[in-house]
Amino acid sequence: MSEEIKKAGKSTRRGFDAEDYKWFSKDEVKRLKTAQEEVKWLLDRGYKMSSIVEFAGGHYQFSARQRTALSRGTASQNQCDSRNSKLISFSDIENSCIYIDGFNLIITLEVALSNSVLILGNDGCFRDLAGLRGTYKIIDKTEKALDLTMRELKKLKISKAYFYLDAPVSNSGRLKSRIIDYAEKWKIPVEVLLVPNVDPILESMKRVVTSDSIILDKCISWLNLSRRIIEGYIDDAWIISLNSNLQKT
Repeated sequence: MSEEIKKAGKSTRRGFDAEDYKWFSKDEVKRLKTAQEEVKWLLDRGYKMSSIVEFAGGHYQFSARQRTALSRGTASQNQCDSRNSKLISFSDIENSCIYIDGFNLIITLEVALSNSVLILGNDGCFRDLAGLRGTYKIIDKTEKALDLTMRELKKLKISKAYFYLDAPVSNSGRLKSRIIDYAEKWKIPVEVLLVPNVDPILESMKRVVTSDSIILDKCISWLNLSRRIIEGYIDDAWIISLNSNLQKT
């Protein structure tokens, strides 16, 4: 365990909000699913997500967290179809390089390990409600998230993993060091790149690991690694499912 975690001396729940027990109760999830059907119907007819969520959120009197869940968990049918067509099987990447949206993957796993709310959207991706917005701190869950990531990469027998981290995000350099440490432990060939903005780089690539909607809509092909790890290892993850079955093994 890293020194900064030892000094902190406490467990941190990434993305946790105590009000989530209220906002994502069984009855509230039913209302979210109903609202999602309406949001998707409007998306399929060309309306903008921001306007739709504002309208639906007001109609159902959703909290800000619920509106974020609705927005992050809903894609149009065209988006779902496009993302599905580009989703590749893990059996197809043996001896290949993969390109990982580092903060996206690790934070998603940290949230799952924290037993904080994760949204399973209608495009098959897990998304969190953490909303870090340029700030990031290594927590006690970071070590486990990295260990699970490297464990799975070892199984997949890839030739190399490239982790891309947004350099302006705080502690990106420390996270880079942690990734390298765990890669060495598991004997995984990796390269960690600190770049000004990850999105435009990954948008033009294939075999991308991310759940970022913008990247998914533009990349050549992608892998749903966060879902594979969460469903394979994190039994107590708090998953709010919004009508999704999309996944390739």
